[in-house]
Amino acid sequence: MVPLVNESFRIKENSWIAALAARKLGTKNVAIVLGKTIHLHQTPKEEFLKDERWVRHEQCHIRQFKRYGFIYFILLYLWESMRNGYYHNRFEVEARQAEEISELKNGV
Repeated sequence: MVPLVNESFRIKENSWIAALAARKLGTKNVAIVLGKTIHLHQTPKEEFLKDERWVRHEQCHIRQFKRYGFIYFILLYLWESMRNGYYHNRFEVEARQAEEISELKNGV
């Protein structure tokens, strides 16, 4: 399990928000961050926490929310997705890069 440094977030299983995201992305299981909450669909909390790369990815999104603020980050994220698509969205690129970091230096 990834060490959760300075954590101040919660995990919501069976989230209808994550279910909508899964449908939009065309995938079975998904995690989506809103503020300090990681919403899961078709993935138990225990299974999610065992996947260090996935946890680091979502922790990066939590830091992005903290950096830009809730509403502003959502607007930036949507704008990036419209302009560049999901995969090339700069926030997703940053989160994929965070998957490679073995230790979080600044916490969440």
